[in-house]
Amino acid sequence: MDLQLHNSKEKITVSDAVFAADYKESLVHQLVTAYMAASRAGTKAQKNRSAVSGGGAKPWRQKGTGRARAGTIRSPIWRSGGVTFAAQPRNYTQKVNRKMYRSGIRSIMSELARQDRLVVVEDITVDAPKTKQLLGKLADLGVSKTLIVTETGDEKLYLSARNLPHVEVSDVAGLNPVNLVRYEHVVVTVGAIRAIEEWLS
Repeated sequence: MDLQLHNSKEKITVSDAVFAADYKESLVHQLVTAYMAASRAGTKAQKNRSAVSGGGAKPWRQKGTGRARAGTIRSPIWRSGGVTFAAQPRNYTQKVNRKMYRSGIRSIMSELARQDRLVVVEDITVDAPKTKQLLGKLADLGVSKTLIVTETGDEKLYLSARNLPHVEVSDVAGLNPVNLVRYEHVVVTVGAIRAIEEWLS
């Protein structure tokens, strides 16, 4: 298939396998869910009765005191005791194999192209790390809430977008399913298109 270059009569030919694949909604949902789950810290922790210090000796004898029997001062019903169902560190990672991941990214890229949310440009650069310059370029492209994808990292471009809440800059190696579906438009350079083709073909 062919993709139209923005503000140009030229078109670039791209792989149908990467940019004209069927949309697999369930797979895309699985990728997004797995990616977001993997970003969770999972470091919440509380102490159960075995982890709280002290409580080795029985507080008082079993019978004859008139009080309820007690085996440890670290019982969950005691003040300063352990937590009954204590939270423990947890790994939220979900397994997604490489074949599924690539298929999901192909599906997202193809749907972006079908919905005209993929904006292909020859190149996008700024002379200096200035937010105003980048805003001007985005206005020329007719986009606002957007993900900018370049072949390799561009520090000036990254610094220019840092203060814009709805703009993000990424290289091809840093692409992920969450960012691809989050933004209204994805601005991609020709070099990045070729790199994506090589990665997903």
